[in-house]
Amino acid sequence: MKLVLFKISFLFLLTVIASCTQQINSDYDFFEMSGFYDSEHHWYDINDSEKIISPVIDQPRYSRDQIEKIADNMLLFQKENGGWPKNYDMTIILTDQQKDILKRHKSGLNTTFDNGATYNQTEYLAKVFHVTGKEKYKNGFLKGLEFILASQYSNGGWPQCFPDTTGYQKYITFNDGAMIGIMKFLKNIVEDNPVYKFLSLEIKQRVINSYRKGIDCIINCQINEGRELSVWCQQHDNITFEPRGARTYELDAICNMESAEIVEFLMSIENPDQKIINAVKSAVNWFEKSRIYGIRVETVNAQPADYKYHSTSVDRIVINDQEAPPIWPRFNELETHQSLFCNRDGIKVYSMAEVERERRTGYAWYTYAPQLVIDKFSSWHQKIK
Repeated sequence: MKLVLFKISFLFLLTVIASCTQQINSDYDFFEMSGFYDSEHHWYDINDSEKIISPVIDQPRYSRDQIEKIADNMLLFQKENGGWPKNYDMTIILTDQQKDILKRHKSGLNTTFDNGATYNQTEYLAKVFHVTGKEKYKNGFLKGLEFILASQYSNGGWPQCFPDTTGYQKYITFNDGAMIGIMKFLKNIVEDNPVYKFLSLEIKQRVINSYRKGIDCIINCQINEGRELSVWCQQHDNITFEPRGARTYELDAICNMESAEIVEFLMSIENPDQKIINAVKSAVNWFEKSRIYGIRVETVNAQPADYKYHSTSVDRIVINDQEAPPIWPRFNELETHQSLFCNRDGIKVYSMAEVERERRTGYAWYTYAPQLVIDKFSSWHQKIK
């Protein structure tokens, strides 16, 4: 009898341990850090002139479960205006000297939504406040949210950077998920995610208004050539909504990679109105017409080379492969719809082979992302009927 009771108790203990382990893993998923990847790897890999601190050799990092340590880092990196700069590792264990430098640069205005900055930190702080109840994280979150709301244009779009909107930084920016990242963050608040239950009705209503304006902006930016809607550019004019270029090798063009993310976001909206439905249908029609068959991009070994923004020991080439799945160029030229490529000199070329190796290996010129949209379209279409 005692042996039976021991076995039952032991099995119960194992069940409790398994349940706790599952809960811990679930909590870690709650605080997943994928949104910080771009900034993180740029801090280590790129010689950015705007960096005020750089990593030291073998600098240690906090583990994912040390959420308060990571959140405290975010508060140190947060500027007085409520936003964050890009291209830093939020999990780094800062030295005293690095902390001092960050404190002395709080008034900096290099705040941005590029590379996942600002909206990811703001969301993370809300989650940490939800778990810990510590006011400093709530205050950091509220400053971040106010920054996001204040930087939105009256037409609903967001610039890449704010308040510094010089050059292409002023354009409504879909590149690298900037505007859609903000919209996903706001959507969580609009849909009453319990993490944000502490928000006042006044702030909640402001977020709802901001979100609705953002949807209108997305619809207004969709490229319309000859009365036929296609998809989106990486950037759009902050006044006219026309496609605009950014970096020298990012020309004004139809952009399939960022557009796929935009369409997936629109498809996630419950009870979409007719404008959203038309936007999605038009975009999927474009993806179906613009896909390319019979080629794939292969990464091959090559002589090591060091460039300003990255080092590489590979090259990328396009090869014929009749078994390859459909692929899309990142860019299609406006009007002609040819596959479009570019070097840092800003001159158009029409094959990846004409792109210099530095840009071939340092930029994604082809994408499979539209296929994910096409795969989801049928079930989405049935759902909205």
